[in-house]
Amino acid sequence: MKEKDNGFVYTVEQFADLQLLRYRVPGFDELSLRQKILVYYLSQAALEGRDILFDQNGKYNLQIRRLLEAVYTDYEGERTTDEFRAFEVYLKRVWFSNGIYHHYACDKFVPDFSEGYFRQLVDLLDESRLPLEEGETKEAMCGKLFPVMFDPSVMPKRVNQADGEDLVQTSAANYYEGVTQQEAEAFYAAQKEPGNDKPVMFGMNSRLVKENGRLKEEVWKAGGMYGSAIEKITGWLEKAETVAENDSQRKVIRLLIEFYQTGDLHTFDEYSIEWLKDTESHVDFVNGFIESYGDPLGMKASWESIVNFKDLEATRRTETISSNAQWFEDHSPADVRFRKEKVTGVSAKVITAAILGGDLYPSTAIGINLPNSNWIRSVHGSKSVTIGNLIDAYNKAARGNGFREEFVYGEDEKALLDKYADLTDNLHTDLHECLGHGSGKLLPGVDPDALKAYGSTVEEARADLFGLYFLPDAKLVELKLTPDTEAYKAEYYSYMMNGLMTQLVRIEPGCNVEEAHMRNRQLIARWALEHGASARVVELVKRDGKTYVKINDYPALRDLFGRLLAEIQRIKSEGDFEAARVLVEKYGVRVDKELHEEVLARYRRLHLAPYKGFVNPVYRATTDSENKIVDVSVDYTEGYAEQMLRYSREYSNL
Repeated sequence: MKEKDNGFVYTVEQFADLQLLRYRVPGFDELSLRQKILVYYLSQAALEGRDILFDQNGKYNLQIRRLLEAVYTDYEGERTTDEFRAFEVYLKRVWFSNGIYHHYACDKFVPDFSEGYFRQLVDLLDESRLPLEEGETKEAMCGKLFPVMFDPSVMPKRVNQADGEDLVQTSAANYYEGVTQQEAEAFYAAQKEPGNDKPVMFGMNSRLVKENGRLKEEVWKAGGMYGSAIEKITGWLEKAETVAENDSQRKVIRLLIEFYQTGDLHTFDEYSIEWLKDTESHVDFVNGFIESYGDPLGMKASWESIVNFKDLEATRRTETISSNAQWFEDHSPADVRFRKEKVTGVSAKVITAAILGGDLYPSTAIGINLPNSNWIRSVHGSKSVTIGNLIDAYNKAARGNGFREEFVYGEDEKALLDKYADLTDNLHTDLHECLGHGSGKLLPGVDPDALKAYGSTVEEARADLFGLYFLPDAKLVELKLTPDTEAYKAEYYSYMMNGLMTQLVRIEPGCNVEEAHMRNRQLIARWALEHGASARVVELVKRDGKTYVKINDYPALRDLFGRLLAEIQRIKSEGDFEAARVLVEKYGVRVDKELHEEVLARYRRLHLAPYKGFVNPVYRATTDSENKIVDVSVDYTEGYAEQMLRYSREYSNL
């Protein structure tokens, strides 16, 4: 069902395991003309990096996408056959995942049409329409790309996290070439300076390759790797600089341009510090190489962008949280040795997303906490955002879909969720982003990368647990963040249900959990289930042949979350790799096959898509006779395929 709200249709289309939604940008019309122009310029910069992410996600992704698009736009034959429809779904999945690997699970999705059928479609194209590389023949292109597309054994996983394997050589992500995991780790370990309390994030903006037996970095910068796209990005940033809201924001944009031009990681740290210090600007943005989940070693960062502005009313909630950051740090169950003596620079706001790009499009986060540098967080703090209009779109589109009726244990739990879930889910996100990621400290001398491939999972678990532990606290009622001492139970129930059961709809049969956020949620839920088993704190119970989560003792569950938070903070603070490995592998990875099959069967009957993403609005600038922008309007009518094909025409620059 297409959910409408005052005529606005949130649902665009659904295919495979994906649902595409629209999001509103409330408040855009109330921005000043200068702010609207700033949003417009920054949105253009956000779209120019699209090809970077495709290439980062796999070295054949761009050529495959262009071949698929050429077939899709030029084919004049029958489009209602099963194979063509399967081809269309495959292309839409490639667009959604920014490549041929599932955006979340990281497994390669193999086409449901035959290699022979696709070759027929390719042969119908004029050779001038084929995305041939210089000197490449059609035969050579097909011989190169078809095994990558159709053979499940060829480059099967974008990010491999399997314990005991060479994670670099078994991952298809395009961050390394001819390099082993041991070589990569040794290369970057050698760059670190013992005793340096302001280390840059080595390797963040480069590809590591072996040439003639020697390792070298191909740096992502103007004049370097991805240079043509980066120069387009900086061109729009230079325009944005001319309409910046204040000197602080102007400095932020200037430093980002300088980083893109030089690739200097010290400049990136300068930019990050100035960005988090700018809390006055109404319009804000992220643009760059940010998150490292796509690198099996957790160092190299995928390209992403979001342009946004403050939701002033909702920001009052996050400002209340951030202004009390010291109280929460002081009352954490973590050992006092691992707590910050003085919490500094925590700022938080609820934002309205105006455009999504790179690794935040079409699938996106609902909260962000940056920068990722540990020393900057420690000295200067962090900036946290909750993306209010995206959460609203998710909630509006999910109304009446039957999910709760199928998976929630009883009427009491449903009543809790109906009454409190939207509020407590938002609040947990706020606590996770505003405080969780910024809490705690590393002991002196501990390498920020000590946890290696387990670092991302441990960090997300730490932030989640921080939020879960404090949700029931009387302090939140005192601060008027929760209405009473019962509200937290809604988030506890939905979190445990998700971690133990319902997130399994995102896993293919026979597969383990790979993605860091999913590993984190299962780790927490499974650990709490096991350690509370003797007292039956949480149970998996059967009724009418169906499995449900039943929480018998909510206060005891909070105590369990506190115990686990203390241990995870210790692991993080001490850089205890072996403890991290044991914890993640024991609780976060393996899937109960029987339960998995049951959950998948129940979910299929609901005809829902487990993953959601967004179509962006379109911003149109109106100019006068002197080519000066006199207005910027926003349009929500563009379709999914229409948008993706337009982006490929207008922002294809690699």
